[in-house]
Amino acid sequence: MAALSFRHGPAWLFKIGALFAALGMAAAIGWVRQPREYRVDPPISAALEQIRLMPNTISGAPPEVYFALNQTYETGGFDLSQGKRFYTWFGCASCHGDGRGGSGPSFMDGWWLYGPSMVSIVSSIRDGRPHGMPAFKNKMTIDEIWQLSGYIKSIGAYKASVSAPSRNDDRNTRPAENRAPAATLFEEGPNPVHPDQGPSP
Repeated sequence: MAALSFRHGPAWLFKIGALFAALGMAAAIGWVRQPREYRVDPPISAALEQIRLMPNTISGAPPEVYFALNQTYETGGFDLSQGKRFYTWFGCASCHGDGRGGSGPSFMDGWWLYGPSMVSIVSSIRDGRPHGMPAFKNKMTIDEIWQLSGYIKSIGAYKASVSAPSRNDDRNTRPAENRAPAATLFEEGPNPVHPDQGPSP
């Protein structure tokens, strides 16, 4: 009996060792894949403020630091999850609903009043817009505004993405953000073209 347990002992130890090595490697890959930065440095924060809008305030160019950060606000799961949390905390759903609109415009109907680019969304949240969109520059940090903008852009996405925020605890009323909800729910309506913004995406 002792010989039998000794014969199976090294194999058992090898399996346990391999399991712990695999768990350690998975943890290391997860940490390397996307380190979380809970607060951006002041120089980066100041640089994120430097968006350049077109004269009509529709679209523009993001700051250089946005590309240096690898566009994390659109592609990082942590930033998208934070944006989803801010969407609830700052009452966005009271006007925009789950993204399909209400007293505020929809993010899923294909017609972004000020353009679907990150710069336009950041500008709309930071500075506000006519007809009811308040400015949040004194209520949120610029990092939080970029996180919320990334989440809003994911709601209006027409292409599926591998990046996704955390899932809802309650029942979903629309497809998940990384499954291109706007493409699924888009209804063109009676006017196929908005002459001031061009054709449907």
